[in-house]
Amino acid sequence: MLFNSERSVLEHVRYTDAQDGRVFDFYVKRDDLIDPLVSGNKWRKLKYNIEQARHKSSEGILTFGGAHSNHLVATAKACHVAGLKSVGFVRGEELSYNSNSTLMDCAQLGMELVFISREEYRNKEDWEYMNQVRHGFPSFHIVPEGGSNFYGIIGCQEILKETPNDFDHVFVSAGTGTTAAGLILSAGPHTKVHVVSALKGDFMEAQVSKMLNSVVFDEELVEELKGKTVFHDNAHFGGYSKTTPELLRFIKTILAQTQLPIDSVYTGKALYELLRTWKKGELVEHPKVLFIHTGGLQGMRS
Repeated sequence: MLFNSERSVLEHVRYTDAQDGRVFDFYVKRDDLIDPLVSGNKWRKLKYNIEQARHKSSEGILTFGGAHSNHLVATAKACHVAGLKSVGFVRGEELSYNSNSTLMDCAQLGMELVFISREEYRNKEDWEYMNQVRHGFPSFHIVPEGGSNFYGIIGCQEILKETPNDFDHVFVSAGTGTTAAGLILSAGPHTKVHVVSALKGDFMEAQVSKMLNSVVFDEELVEELKGKTVFHDNAHFGGYSKTTPELLRFIKTILAQTQLPIDSVYTGKALYELLRTWKKGELVEHPKVLFIHTGGLQGMRS
């Protein structure tokens, strides 16, 4: 095993509301502790993709990401440790390997960076375009942006299997919906999975449905699984990578009160929504709640 998920402890957290003094106890699955760079759901989504690359005797892994992509640097390090090559198609032809700390980390870990225009990047799911990419890198195992494929979902199913899996509610941040799909597939029958979108828009439910269908191939079962899912589409604080003074104050408060580090792109917004849902009285009385820490802390350097 390249990275040890046993480092991902189940941590009890007690939060005290500053306004009314109410106390809320919940648990955190500390996937951020797996590795400083290959942390959280990044390793979960890469684990079986790396196994597949090895199974196919691939030269390495090719994937996609933006200038500050946690997924890109996680792929670079995971491949470096696994003895595989890595190629990253990066959104933005004006960029270079020294544009920021994330891209510098990727280059130092041996990743070949290919900078493409935003227009070309939008074609990354187009069949004809991907055929061209495969032709240019025939010996590479291709992983979609964010690790959003079958192997990524299978890896994310292991998160809850490392817990008692008896929670009333599980909260997780979502970008591609891959981690959410894995949690929905593995959650107990009485668990509500709360999917907190980090992106602006109401498309996350459709995205998660697409992810679920890629595994179970049964639309009726997908609808049944979604019956235990709650989608939160209004916790994005203005959109992906957007933030506000309120969110930044919240992140600092959580760190000071609980020593739990969270970021402003994913986990900060998801935890804010968890506590807002609790304050609004929308959770059962004395619920057993789990928050999935999906890592991404290295991105805070930017």
